[in-house]
Amino acid sequence: MCCFACRGVICGSGGILWSALFTGHRPEKLPWGSRETDPRCCALKIQLDRAVRAAWEAGATTFACGLARGCDFYFAEAVLRLQEQAEGISLEAWIPCPEQPNRWKEPDQARYRTLLTRCSRVHVVEPAYAPGCMLRRNRAMLQAADWLISVYDGSGGGTGAAVAYANRLGLPVEAIWL
Repeated sequence: MCCFACRGVICGSGGILWSALFTGHRPEKLPWGSRETDPRCCALKIQLDRAVRAAWEAGATTFACGLARGCDFYFAEAVLRLQEQAEGISLEAWIPCPEQPNRWKEPDQARYRTLLTRCSRVHVVEPAYAPGCMLRRNRAMLQAADWLISVYDGSGGGTGAAVAYANRLGLPVEAIWL
């Protein structure tokens, strides 16, 4: 395991501050789909809670994700749970474009809006949808991150491309395999 703190920024008190980014699959690629009461989903959420806590204990103070349906929601909620127990933790959303949630079902749109209001900072990468904006969002997030946590099944798609780009950037990647 790499010393993740080596990529951080030294703050005024001498501690290390750094950011952990998340990428993961949407419900369509998860074995349980949207059924969050499935035991496998519940187990994944516990793993995410542990990964977020471990990153925080190692020095992460900023946690970021694209706030997409599925695993991004689970990650953001894990960060918010930790925020209730510890100070100095921020959640940042990297939105590809304002239209991101427009085609989602209403419950997912409502969850997105709730999570968005709880973010310390929201980055909107492009002013409107354009082909490739999701990929450009992922690259912008990764360029600003120190460490990637992923929920990944080894397949292609946006998560696979993000993990591959993180590897090219030399970012440490903690994969939670499906």
